Amino acid sequence: MSWLLLGLICVLFAGMAVVVWRKWVAPWRQIEQLVARIRDRQRPSTFLVNGGTESKRVGLALENIFARQQELDRQIAGRESGTQTILGAMQDGLLGVDARGRITLTNRPFEKLFELRNPAVGAPLLETVRHATLDWLIAETLRTGKAMRSELSLADPRASSERHIEVSAVPIKQAVDETTGAVVLFHDITESKRLDQIRSDFVANVSHELRTPLSILRGYIEMLLDNPKTSREELARILAIMERHSQRLGLLVDDLLSLARLESSNANLELSAVRVEELFNNVVRDWKEKLAAKNLKVIVDLSPDARTIRADEMRLQEVLHNLLDNAVKYSHEHGEVRLRTALQGLEMVLSVADNGMGITKDDLPRIFERFYRADKARSRELGGTGLGLAIVKHIAQLHGGRVEAESELGHGTTIRVVLPVGNPE
Repeated sequence: MSWLLLGLICVLFAGMAVVVWRKWVAPWRQIEQLVARIRDRQRPSTFLVNGGTESKRVGLALENIFARQQELDRQIAGRESGTQTILGAMQDGLLGVDARGRITLTNRPFEKLFELRNPAVGAPLLETVRHATLDWLIAETLRTGKAMRSELSLADPRASSERHIEVSAVPIKQAVDETTGAVVLFHDITESKRLDQIRSDFVANVSHELRTPLSILRGYIEMLLDNPKTSREELARILAIMERHSQRLGLLVDDLLSLARLESSNANLELSAVRVEELFNNVVRDWKEKLAAKNLKVIVDLSPDARTIRADEMRLQEVLHNLLDNAVKYSHEHGEVRLRTALQGLEMVLSVADNGMGITKDDLPRIFERFYRADKARSRELGGTGLGLAIVKHIAQLHGGRVEAESELGHGTTIRVVLPVGNPE
């Protein structure tokens, strides 16, 4: 009887253990597994938990938590993608630092500006970028909590000149008096400074070019007013000088107007099929007397496959006139001037070469600048305005082409105008 009772008690406890296992222990193990998968951002195969009502409620809550987690991940990913898109689209460099001066954010233009390769987030800025002005600017922004602005000069490895960068630092504030970091924007103003310098030089050069002939004209006019009884011989000499300088003024004004028209937004081309041989023959005929005056030999070398080009014929005549003008001026007596054409792929090359004075290596890169003269005294003596090659360059660019120059001091100069064969865009 006692053995039977003992057996019944054992069976009862075993049944209770099974019930407790199924209702409480097994469900919590399932819940632990669900939590582990959610922690690892892995979707469970099911959120159904065996057991009582409480266990099933926990499973349902975990399903809601996982759904919310996924939604938050999607929102964070969307914002991150939007932020990266914005940073990638920015032309200016961007840098973020925390209150301790450690990097929190950069974009590609900033990395290119300072030649960095994947700068580590969290690294001290002082160890990544060494620039005294930038360090001072950020330190002052973090210390004062006020926006700061300055200008940096950086060496440009691709050129001999410097790059000028405008830097603006704005503090990040969590509270009114608590600065938690700074955002720094880098804007390249090199081109703006270059254009300002070009404008300044242009005004100075125009003033200088106008001042000389005007001063001469004014001087002779005052002299004639003070001496009304000037002899006819002296008067003829003075009038000849005045005429020469007035012609120089006229040429300068004409070239300035031509350059202004080429640079204006309304500049256009009257395109037509231009026969290159006929174009060269007409230009050589126009310059026959000036070429003969210095006993210059003219050689016209036309490539058989360079017969026609679609271009503005009047503009091309202006190009060749300017190039021949320089070739004649800077050629020695009994020298040689060669006009050539060649077809290179989809481009036609028109070139004018002489074997005259030539240009130094230092001057050669600048000869297409307005008013730039390699030999200023001789150029003015020969009557040049300093705008001819600038006009040639702009006409070539208006056709969608470019200009090239090759020269050696004492061995002549070659100027090439490279134009697309078809329609320029």
